[in-house]
Amino acid sequence: MKKIINKEIELVIDSIGFEGVSIARKEGLVYLVKGGIPGEKILAIEKRKKRRYTEAVTREIIEPSKYRTEAKCRHFGVCGGCSWQNLKYEQQLFWKRQHIIDSFKHIAKIDNIEVADTLPSPKEYRYRNKMEFSFGSSRWLTDNEIEDEKDIENKSFALGLHVPGRYDKVLDIDECYLIDNLALSVLIDIKNKALDSDIKPFSEKTHHGFLKNLVFRIVSSGKTMVILITTDYSNEEEKKFVDWVFNHLKNNLKIDSIIHAVNNSVNTVAVGDIKRTEGEDSLIEEIEGVKFKISPFSFFQTNTGQLPSFMNSIIELSQFNNSDIVWDLFCGTGAISLALSGIVQSVYGIELNENSISDAKENARLNNIKNTEFMAYDLNSKTPGEIFKYLPECDVLVLDPPRAGLHKNLIDFILKISPLKIIYVSCNPASQARDYSLLEEFYKIFKIQPVDMFPHTYHIESIAGLIKR
Repeated sequence: MKKIINKEIELVIDSIGFEGVSIARKEGLVYLVKGGIPGEKILAIEKRKKRRYTEAVTREIIEPSKYRTEAKCRHFGVCGGCSWQNLKYEQQLFWKRQHIIDSFKHIAKIDNIEVADTLPSPKEYRYRNKMEFSFGSSRWLTDNEIEDEKDIENKSFALGLHVPGRYDKVLDIDECYLIDNLALSVLIDIKNKALDSDIKPFSEKTHHGFLKNLVFRIVSSGKTMVILITTDYSNEEEKKFVDWVFNHLKNNLKIDSIIHAVNNSVNTVAVGDIKRTEGEDSLIEEIEGVKFKISPFSFFQTNTGQLPSFMNSIIELSQFNNSDIVWDLFCGTGAISLALSGIVQSVYGIELNENSISDAKENARLNNIKNTEFMAYDLNSKTPGEIFKYLPECDVLVLDPPRAGLHKNLIDFILKISPLKIIYVSCNPASQARDYSLLEEFYKIFKIQPVDMFPHTYHIESIAGLIKR
């Protein structure tokens, strides 16, 4: 890798690639440009030259694009929460659809698939029902802060979001347009109290410190949950701090569920063993008449308002019959399974995570749904078919794997059982296209429906309907 420092070049941005990086071409060379919008002329600085492209950043906008808009958040451009606030929303929808088309064209070598227009989110801002904030002992300083050359207080304390590509650095934030304003009040109050009390954040380098994560959840009814994740107490001041958090959140901010969890491992993943709970131990969300119990660390789709469109897209693509037997693979806490239960004969959900399966079973009981069954099993094992020996043959297979997509062994098993229809839900069009290239000989995609669950990011949910040839 050859580094090029401060070499300026004029570029015209012509497109946006997957993962939100703008693309420009000049004299046969490809440039991946941070901060550019399609249709605008910029002055860029080349940073790194690689074999197939050159990385660059925008220094000055010479002619702005008609698609550019003013970003709302002052942290935009540094924070990892969103990357497209400066791109008009209708263009975000356009490029998300285009990323699906490009993935199937370049990876699966198919360019004749029907890809519908992206379904927009009902809310462009404050759509998230969950936000995970991180404490950090190494605060990220912005370019403006560095250029000011002022003594910045609290360089060893931050509460906010990680800077993209730097999991050792946390950007200290005081505003965010993705989550309810109440979350910011929680964040700011806890940060100020921790600073006043000299409570230390956990350091990923030294593995010392107390504060790890702060999680905020909210459901449609307005009920809220806050989870403070720390290491074990090492002194009385830390215990007093947690006591203050519970008292303040309950009495002043009226949080419905307050939880303290402990994570003594060296990683900073936002999970832990629950040590103290005040108020409700879970929240209840209701989508299209189906209730879901949301426990502190369970997964639930982040954009509640978009979930009806997401579920209805699956139902419309599959055209279920009331006699259908459905297998829902990677079922999580059973959201898709339970949504389908009222229109099919039976649904069998399989998922590796046993906690998720417990939640799925509880959600079925909560809704008095009798025609679902949930099982914990590793679908990426060498013998993915073992669990299915005891199940009735499936008519429709629903797949909703992680970003990495399907294991080759599971694809081989799918081809062996040969269901009539497959609904493949993916948050990564690239892995979805790769997997389809292995299914294509026996299955044809008749339509893909993109659903925007994450405005102002490049992420897209791609729901593909496949039918046996």
